[in-house]
Amino acid sequence: MLPTIADVLALETVRRGNPRVVAGADRLDSKVRWVHVGEIADIAHLLRGGELVLTTGVALPEDPEKLADYIGELATVGASGLIVELGRRFVRELPRAVVKSAEEHGLPVIVLTRETPFVQITESVHAWIIDNQLEELRASEQLHEVFTELSVEGASPAAVLSQAARLAGRPVLLENLAHQVLAFESAGRDAGALLAGWETRSRAVAPAERTAYDQASGWLVTMVGARGQDWGRLIVLCDTPPTPRLMVLAERAATTLALGRLLERHQESLERQAHGTIIAGILTHAYADPDEAAARARAVGVPLTGRKLISVVIRPTDPLDQALDGQAQLGELAEATAAACRDARLPALVGALDQERVGVLLPLPPRTTAEPALGALAERLRMLWPSGAFVLAAGSVVESIRDVRRSFLEAEQVADVAVRQPDGRAYYRLPDLRLRGLLHLLRDDARLQTFAERELSPLLAHDAQRGGDLTRILRIYLDAGRNKAVAAQKAHLSRPAFYDRLRRLERILDTDLDDVESCLSLHVALLALESFRRDGR
Repeated sequence: MLPTIADVLALETVRRGNPRVVAGADRLDSKVRWVHVGEIADIAHLLRGGELVLTTGVALPEDPEKLADYIGELATVGASGLIVELGRRFVRELPRAVVKSAEEHGLPVIVLTRETPFVQITESVHAWIIDNQLEELRASEQLHEVFTELSVEGASPAAVLSQAARLAGRPVLLENLAHQVLAFESAGRDAGALLAGWETRSRAVAPAERTAYDQASGWLVTMVGARGQDWGRLIVLCDTPPTPRLMVLAERAATTLALGRLLERHQESLERQAHGTIIAGILTHAYADPDEAAARARAVGVPLTGRKLISVVIRPTDPLDQALDGQAQLGELAEATAAACRDARLPALVGALDQERVGVLLPLPPRTTAEPALGALAERLRMLWPSGAFVLAAGSVVESIRDVRRSFLEAEQVADVAVRQPDGRAYYRLPDLRLRGLLHLLRDDARLQTFAERELSPLLAHDAQRGGDLTRILRIYLDAGRNKAVAAQKAHLSRPAFYDRLRRLERILDTDLDDVESCLSLHVALLALESFRRDGR
C-alpha cells in the first residue's frame, strides 16, 4: 500500500524539518508513488505522476506568473505534492502566486522551516514503499499457495469460500447470473440478515469492470468464469474500500472457482465418454468376449457379472435444437442421469447413444426387481433435470451381457413411441404401449401402410383439396369413445355443427360411424398414420 502525504508528514525525518501545510490541506490523502528531488523549473516533463517533489527553490523563476505555471504543470502531470525547504530561495514564506496556484489546482504544498537532508526523506519514504511492496508480494505469494492447493485438491466451492472468508476476515458469497446464492461463508455474521432480500440487493449492484468495488453497497464484486463464459459472481462484503491484497484475494478465489468448475465438467465429460464407449461396444458387438465388456465396466466402477441387467433409454420430449448446441443439452441430461443414479445408489453405465437419446445400463442384484430401481431413477432425475421434460423407457431384464443389445433395442423402441404422446408415467415398458407400441414396431411394414392408406385416403384427399379439418374431427370423435356430446365439446363446436361434420365424414368414407368395427378400423389407421408422419419428421 502506498503512503499518503499525511503518512509522509508523520515520518520522523520530515517532522524534524517542522513541516507546515500552506496549500491543499484537503488533499493530504493523495498517494505518494515515489519521491523526486528537483531544483529546475521545467521538471514536469520528467515526472510520470504520483511523485512527491522536494526542492529548495533555488532555481525557480522570480516572475509570479512563471511560478504559478510551475505549480500548474506539476498538478497537470499528476504530482502528489510539493515540499519546499525555506531558507535558501524563499526565506520565511512562499510567494502568494505559489500558494494561490496550488489552491486552485488542488496540489498539496508543504514548507519545511528547518534545514532537512532530503536524502533522509527519500530513504524513509522509499523504504516505506518498498517494504509495503514486499509485504504485498509475500501476501500475494501466500494467496497463490493457498488457492493453488485448493485447485489441485479439487476443493468444493464451499471450501474455497471458507478459505477466502478466513483470509479476508469478511463474508464472502458466490452467486449465479440469476443472482441466486450458490454458496456463502458468513464469517461470523448473522446469515439471515446477510441473505435477506439478496436478489433485489444484488441486482442493484452492476459494476462495469470485471473486478470492482461498489461504494454504495460496500461490495467488492468479481466475475467468475473462464473461456469467455461467465457463470457467476464472487462478492466480498467490505466496510471500507478494499486493499489491493483483498482485491487480489477475490480474483484468486474467483479463478479457483472457475478452474474447479472446468475440471469438474471435464472429468464428468471423460466419465460419460468412457461409459458411452462401453455401451456402444456392447451394442455393436465390438468386444469379442463378453468378459472384456465386464472388465471394462468393472474398471469404471460398474460391476456387470452376477447381476440382472436392464437397459434404459431417456429421451427429451421437446426436440433438441442443434442450432443451439443440442449436443450440449443432451450432455447435460446425461450428467443429470449419472447424478440421479448416484443419488439412488444405483451403479450404472450412462452415456449418450446418439444425437437425441441417453442410454443407461443398470446392473441389479439377483433378487432385486426392476420397478423400484426405475421409479427411484425417474424421481431423482426429475429433480436434477427440471429444465426439460423427458420419457424414461426400459427394456426387458436380461441375465447376460450377450442379451443387453436386445434389451436396449426394446428400450429404444419404447422410448420412440412414448415420446410422441407421453402420459406422465414415471417410466415406460413395452406392455405399457399396447396397440400404439405394436403399430410403431410395424410402421415400416408395407401391409400396414397400405391398410392405413385404404382406410383414410378419401378423407385425406378431401382435407388436402379443401383445406378442411375433418381428419381432426374424426380423431376427436374416436378419442372420445364415440361420445358425440363430449367430442363436440372438445372440438369447440355446437352439437348440430358437430353432427353435420360426422355426416360429411360418413359420406366421404362411405362408412357408418355408429358401427364399432368400422370405427375400430379407422382408429387403428389413424394411429398408424400418426406413426408414419412422426417418423417422416
